[in-house]
Amino acid sequence: MTAATDRPDRTHRTEGAERRSVEVAEVALPIGRLALAAVDGRLVLASLDDGELDHRRVLAAQLAADATLVDAADPAGAVTALGRYLDGDLRALDAVDVDLTGSGTPFQRRVWTALRTIPAGTTWSYGQLAEAVGDRRASRAVGSANGANRVVVVVPCHRVVRADGSLGGYACGPDRKAWLLDHERRHAASG
Repeated sequence: MTAATDRPDRTHRTEGAERRSVEVAEVALPIGRLALAAVDGRLVLASLDDGELDHRRVLAAQLAADATLVDAADPAGAVTALGRYLDGDLRALDAVDVDLTGSGTPFQRRVWTALRTIPAGTTWSYGQLAEAVGDRRASRAVGSANGANRVVVVVPCHRVVRADGSLGGYACGPDRKAWLLDHERRHAASG
């Protein structure tokens, strides 16, 4: 354990170089496999596959070169939270600690932080999200930041739609976005 955090020291030293230990797991969702990665108990990546990719290779490419991937049962508690979310507990993902500091621009990180404030079962327009981050004219930049989100589902970029209510874009595909929104609406109405 490290004294400062009471967390296990997850740094490996190999031939004089330090390597970060990244806990990884996969979760089967109705919309595909979700690869998860966490560092020091904080989720840093949640990536939906396209059915053909080797997630370990994708994770290694998307994370720092100094990372050692370690299989884990429940990185950052995300596996448990996703199971509860799928069972209808829409607030379960709020408990997952996400580290947004390691990637993106300051503007993107503000957008990703604001995404976590959109209540499950509801949607915001790109304009509403732009307003929430302090620049109501930045709708397109908000859309771009959504597309760069590395922690899909948990950082719910799927909850952002066009001003007319139509789905708009989604890096993981419109069918997946529609499924997630429908799942949340069904469970929000019954809960």
